[in-house]
Parts: sequence; C-alpha cells; structure tokens
Amino acid sequence: MTSEAEMVTARPWLRAEGAALMAGAAGAYAALGGNWWVFALLFLAPDLTMLGYLRDARLGAGLYNAGHSTIGPLALAAAGWAWWPAALPIAMIWLAHIGFDRALGYGLKSPAGFGFTHLGRVGRRAEAAG
Repeated sequence: MTSEAEMVTARPWLRAEGAALMAGAAGAYAALGGNWWVFALLFLAPDLTMLGYLRDARLGAGLYNAGHSTIGPLALAAAGWAWWPAALPIAMIWLAHIGFDRALGYGLKSPAGFGFTHLGRVGRRAEAAG
C-alpha cells in the first residue's frame, strides 16, 4: 500500500497530469472545431454520476468512477475515429472534465466515502489533517 508520504510526493504530479489532460482535450476540441457553448453545457455532465450517492456510497462510488475514468471517453474517441465522428468532440469534453477534476485533486472514489480518492483525501477534514 502507498504511504501517505508517497502520496504527498505524487499528488502534485498527478494534479499536473490532470491539468495537462484538460488542456490537451480542450485543444483537441478546438482543433475539431467544436462549439464552445456545447462544451460549456456538457462539461459538468459527468458529475451527474454523483447522484448515485443519494442511494449509498457503494453505488455512488461505482457510478462516479465509471463517469470519471478515462476508459469511457477513450473508447468513445476510438469509436469517433473509427466510424462515428460526432463522438470525438463529446469524448474531448469528457476527457477535459476528468482532467479538470484531477487538477483540483478529485480522484476516483472509494466506497468508504466521497472524500476517499486515489489521489488522497479531499475536503475540509483532509485540509485540516494536512
């Protein structure tokens, strides 16, 4: 298991990686000629997966992780390149959202609770402890 000291060292790199992902995805969206109103409208759509937390933490974490893993948008981008060009801009918006969240320190969730992520603890308790 990764120690807290190792996470503190890795966290800035992971956040920078998230910022780079967001910038790259937004740049690709621009290169594709995407409409920025559509970008703004869909940018927060992956956060609808948080509604699973209304039922319980296990479902919430599962849905959140499905919407915030790069697997979905990369598969969508592959479909866009292969046969469905309209999917490419949507995939770039989705990737940009994931990068934005990672840059802010929000990672994939643990069923233990929303504040437990693969990037470490988030929220007021984490700030007080760090």
